[in-house]
Amino acid sequence: MFSSPDTHLFKWMVVWLGVGVCAVGTTFAEPAYPGIGRAATSSEVAAWNIDVRPDFKGLPKGSGSVAQGMDIWEGKCASCHGVFGESNQTFSPLVGGTTADDIKTGHVARLMDPAYPARTTLMKASTLSTLWDYINRAMPWTAPKSLKPDEVYAVLAYLLNLGSIVPDNLVLSNENMADVQKLLPNRKGMTTAHGLWPGKTMGNGGITDVKAVACMKDCPAGVMIASALPEFARNASGNLADQNRLVGAQIGADTSRPAHAMLGQASAAAAEAAASGQAQPKVVSETENAVGLTKKFSCTACHAVDNRILGPSFREVAKKYDARPDAAQYLAGKIRSGGSGVWGSTPMPAQSLSEADAAAIGKWLASGAP
Repeated sequence: MFSSPDTHLFKWMVVWLGVGVCAVGTTFAEPAYPGIGRAATSSEVAAWNIDVRPDFKGLPKGSGSVAQGMDIWEGKCASCHGVFGESNQTFSPLVGGTTADDIKTGHVARLMDPAYPARTTLMKASTLSTLWDYINRAMPWTAPKSLKPDEVYAVLAYLLNLGSIVPDNLVLSNENMADVQKLLPNRKGMTTAHGLWPGKTMGNGGITDVKAVACMKDCPAGVMIASALPEFARNASGNLADQNRLVGAQIGADTSRPAHAMLGQASAAAAEAAASGQAQPKVVSETENAVGLTKKFSCTACHAVDNRILGPSFREVAKKYDARPDAAQYLAGKIRSGGSGVWGSTPMPAQSLSEADAAAIGKWLASGAP
């Protein structure tokens, strides 16, 4: 064989081609958006990684006594849950429905008793870690994540003591949580037979949640499905008709025009319906509109019309300010700005509703909350 001057040129071309391929590979390996985002730091991960598993992995070190928990409870918990955890006014009751026999067996008998329809937290909880984890991340309701680990242990100890599960002198800690778990009334009540986790290792023998054996018999011949859009939610997310195709199963209702006249005036939709012989839509009064707004913006989570929940009733508020000539404007401003100290220690956060909606609620309150 013989070589030519072009042989060396060919070798250099091969070398540079290899370098070019490597460079291209490096380019494609780079992130799609270089310079945007970064890996989370260990402290950031630790701040989010606060869950406690049923095997107590993730449980921080700490301890708290029943006596300490009682002090914290009375200051931060009793306003919603009652002095003895029995209140059913703001949230579901926490304590009640368990017996000494339930602690022995690990099954709450009243869960299977149709004559006892009540369901409390201590009746249903099967893992102590769930209670610790929820108290830690969500309580108190007005200041979640504000309790220190020792305070969480103390509150949980007091809650268990209210249910006669642990003695008055108990000091709950990360070291004895597993032992206290063995006293939970419904610790053996959890089941995996619902099919959410198929497989024999989960105890359900491969049952899945799509077989639906129980409901695949005696089916009705036909089912009529109907729905109605609440008036206070109309056009809350824009005109639905513009967000759907003109043909197909979901055309979308025209929500750009009200189906009623606010403040009692007949709407164009009602006039069209009357002209076509169709039933006229309901005319919503100021009172109905205001009540609908209190539900839309979750005012009813803390207030009822004529009885206290977490805050005063609407009629208590109306009575307090009935002598003010500017009551409607004042109350509308308080709704949007929030405040505390007028009706107790529990603050009312500022609300994000519009000035018009706040004015409608304020006018309704000033008129006596009928």
